[in-house]
Amino acid sequence: MSLACDTGMGLPLETGLATCLVAVEIAKAAGLTGSELDRTYRLAMLQHIGCTAVASENAAIMGDELVLREHSPLLDLSDNREMFRFILGHVARVNPAAARPMALFRAIAGGRRLMATADDVCEAGRMLGRRCGYDPAWLVDLERVYECWDGSGVPGGLSADDIPVPVQVVQVAALAVNAEHILDREAAAALVRTRGGHTLSPAVVEVFLSDPDGFLSVTEHPTTLFDAVLEAEPDPGGLPTPVGVEEALSAIADFADLNAPFMAGHSSGVARLAGAAASAYGLHRDEAVKVRWAGYVHDVGRVSVSASTWNATGALRPEQREQIRMHPYYTQRVLDRVPFLQPLSDIASSHHERLDGSGYYRRSTGPSLSAPARILAAADTYQTKLEPRPHRPAVDADAAAAHLRAEVAAGRMDDLAVEAVLAAAGPPRRAAHSRLTPREIEILVAAARGGSMREVARDLGIAPKTVDGHLQRIYPKIGISTRAGATLYALEHGLLPAAVRSDVGENSP
Repeated sequence: MSLACDTGMGLPLETGLATCLVAVEIAKAAGLTGSELDRTYRLAMLQHIGCTAVASENAAIMGDELVLREHSPLLDLSDNREMFRFILGHVARVNPAAARPMALFRAIAGGRRLMATADDVCEAGRMLGRRCGYDPAWLVDLERVYECWDGSGVPGGLSADDIPVPVQVVQVAALAVNAEHILDREAAAALVRTRGGHTLSPAVVEVFLSDPDGFLSVTEHPTTLFDAVLEAEPDPGGLPTPVGVEEALSAIADFADLNAPFMAGHSSGVARLAGAAASAYGLHRDEAVKVRWAGYVHDVGRVSVSASTWNATGALRPEQREQIRMHPYYTQRVLDRVPFLQPLSDIASSHHERLDGSGYYRRSTGPSLSAPARILAAADTYQTKLEPRPHRPAVDADAAAAHLRAEVAAGRMDDLAVEAVLAAAGPPRRAAHSRLTPREIEILVAAARGGSMREVARDLGIAPKTVDGHLQRIYPKIGISTRAGATLYALEHGLLPAAVRSDVGENSP
């Protein structure tokens, strides 16, 4: 998840791992032990876990949100002059000259809305962190990682000792690691010094400045950063159970799908369908589990592409098409870094490959595509057809099946894999939910899909005020407060339509 967060933030891969190593050393030097040291370790890797929750909003206001994030690690968000200069530079970077005046107006007008998205980021971070095995008592760290020492941060404007000590340490480590990467080590120390007492804890800054070279040198590990982070874990636990692995992988799936509202539930739907299809195909149970797990993470590389591209309704520019073509490559890059996930990498990153070599990104052909890869490709295509996209509506199951069989006839998809997927698929089903009425579920799902109040009202044939009234009652009922929280809640409780028959599940023969 840390590697996926780097990709979603437009940061170099393993930035989170480097931050973790530096943060742990600063924490030790500051005298942190026990749970505080463990919290520092985990927060450093997952501090941006909620970032995809607002990708579409950021893109709508600022254009390419990944370029925004790539250039923003050193920003002081509370400095209005610095922010205005940054916005001017960002508008120039992502817009042609003729479009810049309107883009600048949109960015300035939406600035307040941009800051307000911190609530969504923090709530999504808390919900995803819990599913990644965070101790419930530590989830507050994920909610407060964007607060500032002097009270100028978000979302709550907390200050000084109201900010948990692990958060204070990670903030210093993150700024130092990013500043060293963008500038150099000496400039990183100077920048951390200027932020002490403003955005950063002066006490933690003092610890870091006692030996900045020593702290930053811990990332120069003789093996890999991944191995170094495993060695640095303050309180190593036991191996996760298969259920724990499944929950963490499904959290990664939802993290990826939050990048664009219409994708909500896509990766989990593909995982369930592909796993059931693998069983119907006749693969061994262990192989079927591998296919299902690959389904969860097949689209993690999607966060490497701006939400503005995924949300486009018209023709894509050549560079946008190329970015989309390369997203399976980023899936492979993330999975290949993790030894446990390497066996899933080739399957997951082949979901857009086709037997005739017309797919992407490798343009693999039939002999090089395994049965699991063929099954996942068919499951992904079927699930995608059932879902709406900005440029087209969803189609029904019959039309989706016809499309897959046409792909077989054209020599692009495997006949046995397609028939296994169609055998596993059936009418969409929705789980029962005792807290909400059917109408409330309908409204929650529409909101989770990312529609505006006006769009939800139009689709359901009711007034926008009625939708708002329903949501004001629904949110307290289920313990969430943001649109991102609604999406994750709907996913966690099976309220979004699935594409697997109710009699075909994880343990089917």
